Amino acid sequence: MSKEAADARTAAAVPPSQSPGRKAWMAIGAFLVLINMPVIHRFLIRGRQPAPATIPYSDDFSNEKTIGQNYWTTGGLWRTRNGELYSPGVKNNPLWLQAKLPRDVAVEFDVRSESPEGDIKVEIFGDGLDHASGYVLIHGGWNNSISIIARMDEHGASLDSLQARAQKVAKERGMQQSDVVSTGVFTEKTRMRKEARPFPVQVGKTYHWRLERKGKTLSWSIDGQPFMDFEDPFPLEGPDHDRFGFSSWEANLFFDNLVITPL
Repeated sequence: MSKEAADARTAAAVPPSQSPGRKAWMAIGAFLVLINMPVIHRFLIRGRQPAPATIPYSDDFSNEKTIGQNYWTTGGLWRTRNGELYSPGVKNNPLWLQAKLPRDVAVEFDVRSESPEGDIKVEIFGDGLDHASGYVLIHGGWNNSISIIARMDEHGASLDSLQARAQKVAKERGMQQSDVVSTGVFTEKTRMRKEARPFPVQVGKTYHWRLERKGKTLSWSIDGQPFMDFEDPFPLEGPDHDRFGFSSWEANLFFDNLVITPL
């Protein structure tokens, strides 16, 4: 048998390749779009959140349509219940108020947790889209064991650890200044948190929060008493840091009587 004939017989014995048809490629494309929908969604809407509400602003959540009119969220079954805003464990999908905060501002509201883990949470000076894009304030987080003011990362390094690192850097370099900024430990991009262990959240108790920023200092009081504060060397401000949002992880939270006032 000639070589040409042998090659022809071998080729005939091998089944033709099963390349995907048009419908198969369409199915593959649809699957890829589906699994990447969260990324695509964020890309398309980034930077386009409107701000129909204005400051000063107040809301007692007596109108069940208020969520659709003045707020926006990426997920979570946010709704009003008996004249309160209900956050049923929304897994860090804040309900962002569609209003631009002034740089210096006071935000007040009432809140209670109906979950033993406490874990009352809000976000301020975020971008109106992403969780932890600004400051995250948590009362009774981590099973009601700790409270924090976080800067762009609620799981970030503690301020105490940054201060200890700054002292080490200053000693190694023979620097006279040992603060976190002079040593380069704290920069504009630093993600961190300040921790405190004051009183835990009592289930079913309504608390009155007041958040206030003046200059570089973000102050937080509960029921008229100072709770925590944080002086940010590089305050988060500008178009990407001008929104306020209610939030929660797994706790059932109820918010009410929101009042926002420029300072």
